[in-house]
Amino acid sequence: MEPDDKRSETRAELLPEEQAADSDDPRGQAREVLRDSDRRTERPEPTMRRRPEETA
Repeated sequence: MEPDDKRSETRAELLPEEQAADSDDPRGQAREVLRDSDRRTERPEPTMRRRPEETA
């Protein structure tokens, strides 16, 4: 079994809120979630910093 397949299989075990929403393809959904997570980890979006006087 490929490492990504194992990750997908593990992630395909739906969380309670995902079970409530139902899924026709939990493994496909898991692959997409993991792909998005990897993308965000490899290329995080810049965050905007505020100065203290801007937060109030």
